[in-house]
Order: sequence, then C-alpha cells, then structure tokens
Amino acid sequence: MDWIKEILPKRKKRRVVHVHDARRILIDEELRKLVDQDDVVNEALDRVENHGIIFNRRAGQDRRRAGAQRRPDVSREGVQRDLLPIVEGSTVQTRYGLVRTDHILFIAAGAFHVSKALRPHPELQGRFPIRVELTRLVEADLVRIMTEPENALPKQYAALCAAEGATLTFTDDGIREVARIASILNERLENIGARRLHTVLTTLLEDTLFDLPNVPEKVIEFDGARVRARLERIVEDEDLRRYIL
Repeated sequence: MDWIKEILPKRKKRRVVHVHDARRILIDEELRKLVDQDDVVNEALDRVENHGIIFNRRAGQDRRRAGAQRRPDVSREGVQRDLLPIVEGSTVQTRYGLVRTDHILFIAAGAFHVSKALRPHPELQGRFPIRVELTRLVEADLVRIMTEPENALPKQYAALCAAEGATLTFTDDGIREVARIASILNERLENIGARRLHTVLTTLLEDTLFDLPNVPEKVIEFDGARVRARLERIVEDEDLRRYIL
C-alpha cells in the first residue's frame, strides 16, 4: 500500500497564513522529511517486544459469584480463549508487522474482592506466576489518598478555585469526614474504592464552584461540621444516594 501512495499524485492545498504561521508549517514539513518511517516502525516493534506491558483490568469481573446461577457468557469466554495464546507466547500480526509476545509483561487485575485471586480463570492459572493480593481501602487509606499525593483531589479543587481568585482549604477533620462518608458509601453501595472520593467531593463542591464567580467571599474553608451538613441528607436518603453518589 505504501508504494501505491508514492505513485498517486499528491493533492496540494493553497492557503494564506501569517509569516510566523508559515514558518512553523515549513519547519514541521522539513522535520517530517528527516524522519525515516522504517526506522520508526522497527524501533516501535522492538520496544513492544522487549519492553511492552499489557494490563488487563477486567480479569476478575467475569468470574461467577459464589452460588450465583448465570448462563455462560460466550463473548467473555471467547476473549479469554483469544488471550491464552498471547499470554503463552506467540506471534501476532499487526498493521506494522509481526510482534512476538514471549517477552511482554502481562498484568491481570480485577474485582477480586468478589472472586478471589486464588481462583483465577483455569486458562490463565499457572501463567501468571506472581500474585499480589490487595485489601479493601479503609477510612485511613482514603485520608492518605487525599493528603499525600502531589496531585490529590483537594489540591486540584484548590487550584481550580485559585483560577477564580478564591482560596479553598480543607481542615484535618474535614478531610477525615470526607473519607468517612466515602467509606460508608463504599460499604452501602458498590465498592469502587478511591473513585468514591471523586463523587463525594464533586457533590460537596458543586454549589460552591457554580456560585464562585459571583460570591464576594473568596476564602472557602471546609471543616468536619460543614462537610457533614452538606452531605448528611444525601448520604441518608436512599433515593438521592443511588443517583448522586
């Protein structure tokens, strides 16, 4: 197909641009001419074969719950069957050439709080030699997630408020209250782990962010009592909790 593209006449497009835009366009065109696509493809194939990582995050979601009666899902069984030769090591045809999967790192993850990692798919058992089991996140873990990372959610919302010239802060008891509510919701509803913090903070700050441009008070602080007052009705209301949190 590449040689056909070389034979076909290239379409030219005329347009009028400013000098600084024309300089950028000409530089981009000249840089593309310096790139050898064959070398790019060869380097990409080599990196995939020797440094590639395939992460399957749904490995545990199609396992049957204990005692559950469910008809087999043909599509999911087909996916596992197709993955088996790739995990074992094979040669896969791609648009850029053949890729050998012998040295690719495979990582499988999933909802193993429902289906234990000790009982993986029979097709995959023994082909993932290293197993790491994680426990559920507790309230203390959620507090650490909101305070220790450089781009923690409270810091992101603080930066968002700073763009409007406002200062947003959370006290220590405010952080703990958000973590407590998120932990309760994970127990009562589906356990989605740390992603629950995003939904809780979004609900907590929705009105504040909406009214922020027109509010003269540019210093906003959330302590435990204020967080509890904002979210208590939603947490206790079964109908609202189902659709908001």
